Amino acid sequence: MAATNQDEQQTTTQALRHQEVGHKSLLQSDELYQYILETSVYPREPESMKELREITANHPWNIMTTSADEGQFLNMLLKLINAKNTMEIGVYTGYSLLATALALPDDGKILAMDINKENYELGLPVIQKAGVAHKIEFREGPAMPVLDQMVEDKKFHGSYDFIFVDADKDNYINYHKRLIDLVKIGGVIGYDNTLWNGSVVAPADAPMRKYVRYYRDFVIELNKALAADPRIEICQLPVGDGITLCRRVS
Repeated sequence: MAATNQDEQQTTTQALRHQEVGHKSLLQSDELYQYILETSVYPREPESMKELREITANHPWNIMTTSADEGQFLNMLLKLINAKNTMEIGVYTGYSLLATALALPDDGKILAMDINKENYELGLPVIQKAGVAHKIEFREGPAMPVLDQMVEDKKFHGSYDFIFVDADKDNYINYHKRLIDLVKIGGVIGYDNTLWNGSVVAPADAPMRKYVRYYRDFVIELNKALAADPRIEICQLPVGDGITLCRRVS
């Protein structure tokens, strides 16, 4: 009986720990997530990515960074699909960008766009030291005008192997309308944060942080739109804060 009570108490403690919708982890417990990191992620994390992760941890907006397990996942995915020409919308300090650059062949290319160059320059010395800066074309400013120009120019249609989006959630559907023309048939678009701190299944009046509440409905609408889009196959994974992979089929 004592063991049962102890188990129940532990379960209750874990439930309370995750009661606030804004909690970052989507796993059953912090201990389970830490097990994944310490067993499979950190031992295989390249030194450059570890350095950039530690630099980013000291930034006041560090919650915006791609998690280490998701960085490992992206790096593996890019190798599996033999990606060469890629795009990233939303860069922050460049952790996911570095994961991508390390996965691409030496002549691979990444068009990286973000409204804040200062954050990108925080990680740039690490990217340069890793010897992959030549693969990156960084453009400061909103991505939408760039995408509109590319959509108008047929030479960019179907030219990207992989596109990763981790930016303004209220524009995800607008990005998708453009990116579907730019990714090749058989290519992949990855949308980050599609489980949005677990808020997608929370009641509208549930306690959650202001930024979580603000973007919640946009993420829910995106998920519905992707599920109904016949031009893609999708796979939504509980990695990081949720990532949805969209493989273009038509």
